[in-house]
Amino acid sequence: MSLADTSTFTGRLDDLGVAVSAGPSAECAAMVEAAAGEPAVGVPLDRSGPAAFADSPATLPERIETEPTTADLRGAHTGVTAASLGVAEYGSVALEADAAGTEPVSLFVDRHVVVLREADLVPDMPDAFEWLGPRARDESVDVVFATGPSATADMGGLVHGAHGPKEVHVVLLREDDPAEGER
Repeated sequence: MSLADTSTFTGRLDDLGVAVSAGPSAECAAMVEAAAGEPAVGVPLDRSGPAAFADSPATLPERIETEPTTADLRGAHTGVTAASLGVAEYGSVALEADAAGTEPVSLFVDRHVVVLREADLVPDMPDAFEWLGPRARDESVDVVFATGPSATADMGGLVHGAHGPKEVHVVLLREDDPAEGER
């Protein structure tokens, strides 16, 4: 990951109409709180996305329902998940299907809030496939590369939210966490 990758990624997200909040991992809960509408469901960060979240100070706000029922999911406005990877060139995030429910929590809501570590950005799709290849072969991982809000034009005009969230907000966690004394 480089500053150029981060700049490219956030610029592409802006082109796609995706809001971005960026800050240190310790501020993750506050950034998610500001981005998430009510009611909200989510997947605990240590159960989705990269294993590195297990040792991270990044958390979700307490109001996020992290053990949602089917009824909770149907009634939710916002879903919060971690992304395993970001692809700078496209503004895409890699979402893994897992037992924790990342896929439905990211798909069946009006707003998807994605938590992504800046360290998990790659410049382009060849690098993303280099990351994905061994995992898919060895772990039978299913990954969706999501790019911006859901949109389709097969209904006579551009419609957002037909096959997924109408809005996407990325919470980008910086490596240089001043709260941890790193720079």
